Amino acid sequence: MTILPRPPSTGIGTGTDPQTLALAALGWVLGEEDRAQRFLALTGLTPDELRAALGDPAMLAGVIEFLCAHEPDLVAAAQALGVAPQTLAAIGAELGA
Repeated sequence: MTILPRPPSTGIGTGTDPQTLALAALGWVLGEEDRAQRFLALTGLTPDELRAALGDPAMLAGVIEFLCAHEPDLVAAAQALGVAPQTLAAIGAELGA
């Protein structure tokens, strides 16, 4: 029996649910110290509060709102996650609904 290798991952993909994509976006935000500090400062969250709120759709919508407020970050995050910037913006509205 021959096992074919998996194709390389091209990012999160558009079939991913909004919470998973928002969590991936949060990971991207927290991946750079200055950006992470800016996020915490603007949201007023402490690292402990952030950890406690990981499953909260409102907090995840806030992550997307943070990205949408600075287009270069939105574009860079979308590129890193393998989705269109519009996809990230749309899930922010979906999570905040």
